[in-house]
Amino acid sequence: MRILETALYAENLEETADFYEQVLGLERFAEVAGRHVFFRAEGQVLLLFRPSATCLPPGEGKLPVPPHGTTGPGHVCFAASAAEIEGWVEHLTSHRVEIESAFDWPQGGRSIYFRDPAGNSLEFAEPRIWGL
Repeated sequence: MRILETALYAENLEETADFYEQVLGLERFAEVAGRHVFFRAEGQVLLLFRPSATCLPPGEGKLPVPPHGTTGPGHVCFAASAAEIEGWVEHLTSHRVEIESAFDWPQGGRSIYFRDPAGNSLEFAEPRIWGL
């Protein structure tokens, strides 16, 4: 079993979607204006939803996806090697993205944390923090 998709929520959908596309370099492949933007991420999908739109039941003739959403910041962690993490620190800093925290885990492995424009907590970490 593996995770196929991960969802984050952003009321400022377009601004946050631009961050994932332009700063993180994810491929935007599907969207419904004002509702959602979907991105490819190495065999997985990152779903970005506007919670005030997805909490509504589907309309007549729409796919029967149940209403969903959340409030407050979410979290997603992207896998990266130690060298890739250092590259991300430089890249994010050059885009004026603040690194909120950077540290080495006691069991081994490094993480950096930062925020998207919606306030979601994002992380790049070495998979070995989970023994992977």
